[in-house]
Amino acid sequence: MTAITAATRVWQVILLLLVLAVGYLALAPAPPSTMDTGWDKLNHALAFTALACAGHLGFPAARGGRTLLLAALFGFGGAIEILQLFVPGRSGEWSDLFADSMGIACGTFIATGALKLASRTP
Repeated sequence: MTAITAATRVWQVILLLLVLAVGYLALAPAPPSTMDTGWDKLNHALAFTALACAGHLGFPAARGGRTLLLAALFGFGGAIEILQLFVPGRSGEWSDLFADSMGIACGTFIATGALKLASRTP
């Protein structure tokens, strides 16, 4: 396994763990208060920033797959909002999906910059 392959594998595992954590936090009737910034929209944006970063770093060579990654993350956000309609004490909101989208955009920007910096030769 090369260094690049090992690093991408680590990011893929991180992505999987983040998907599980975000799914739990989004669908738990009473998520832990320690995992709350105090502003729901910021929670969404930060969660999806992390997901997008991990996704891009976990699959850096998949240029055509990046569109699929973005669509999957958006779909994940939409699925969360729909499922929250059935969770006591939770509600699905369009503004949450918008915050997810802003997080996806921020994560994409950050990961793209990180990949460009990493590909520079000294």
